[in-house]
Amino acid sequence: MRWLVTGGAGFIGSHLVDALLAGGEEEVIALDSLRRGHWEHLAAHEGDERLMRIQADIRDADTVAAACDGVDVVVHLAAQSNVLGASKNVHYSAETNVVGTVNVLAGALEAGARRVVFTSSREVYGDPDVLPVTEDQPLAPKNNYGASKTAGEAYCQAFRQRGLDVAILRLANVYGPRDTERVIPLWLDRAARGLDLDVYGGRQVLDFIWIDVVVQALLRAAEIDALPEPVNVGSGTGTPITALAERVISVTETTARVALLPARDEEVVRFVADTTRMRDVLGLTPPDDPLAHLPLLVAGRAKAAAR
Repeated sequence: MRWLVTGGAGFIGSHLVDALLAGGEEEVIALDSLRRGHWEHLAAHEGDERLMRIQADIRDADTVAAACDGVDVVVHLAAQSNVLGASKNVHYSAETNVVGTVNVLAGALEAGARRVVFTSSREVYGDPDVLPVTEDQPLAPKNNYGASKTAGEAYCQAFRQRGLDVAILRLANVYGPRDTERVIPLWLDRAARGLDLDVYGGRQVLDFIWIDVVVQALLRAAEIDALPEPVNVGSGTGTPITALAERVISVTETTARVALLPARDEEVVRFVADTTRMRDVLGLTPPDDPLAHLPLLVAGRAKAAAR
C-alpha cells in the first residue's frame, strides 16, 4: 500500500513512518511543515526509495491534494498540538487544525483513498464529570486546541456522508522518544539539570500512553474492516501529576524538587480513558504501568548527551 502521513517528521508521525517502512513493502509519503518536526527523525531511512519527503503546510490545499494522489491510506497527524500554543495563536491553531484537516479530507476524497485515520485528542472532552471517560460522553472542550479537534471530528463526520471512510482516534497523553514541549520531556530535561519541576495547580490526574501502543493503534485503525465510532487510545490508568513528578525524580536520581504554582485555566484537570473499545475493536491491551518506559527515555537522553 501507499501511505500519506501528515506530520510525518514529527513525534508520533516519525515513529509511524519507522513502523511502516520496517514492513518492507509499504510506500510512504511524509508531509511536514517542519514547524516542529525534523527530517533528522527519519534519518535512518536516508536513501530508502520507498520514502518520499514533502516539506509543505497542510493549509496549502493544492499541495495536500497533490500529495494524496495515488495514496491508499492517509494518517492525519499534522496539527498545532500544544494547548498553550493554541491559546496564544488562535488563528494559526484554527487554520491548521480545522482548515488543514478539511484540506486533507478533501484531498483524500478526490484521490479515492481507501481510508483516512484522523488523530483527535482527549481534549475534546474537556473536564469530564465521570472517570473513566467513554467515547459516548459529550464533547465539551475547554480550550482552543480541544475546540479545533472537535471541529475536525465534525468535518470527518461530514466527509463520511460524502463517501470517505474515516477512522477517529482520540489520543491520551502520548510520550516517548523525539517528543518535546510536553510535560514528560520538559521534566526529564529539568530534572537532569537539577531544576525544580513546575506543577501548575497539582490536582491533575492524567492518562499517559507509550508511543508504541499509539503506533499500533494507528496501524490497526487503518487496516481493520471498518471503524465507524471514535476510539480512545490511552492506558486506562489515572496518574496524579504529583506522582509523575515523583517518578521523574526517582528515575533521574536527581536533587530536583516539585514547585507548586497556580493552576492554568486552559488545561484539563482530569482525564482517564475508558479503553474498552480500544481493547475490543483494535485488539490492544494497555500496559499495567503506563510510566514503565520512563527509564528508557532517561537512558536514551544520556546516550544522546554522550555523543
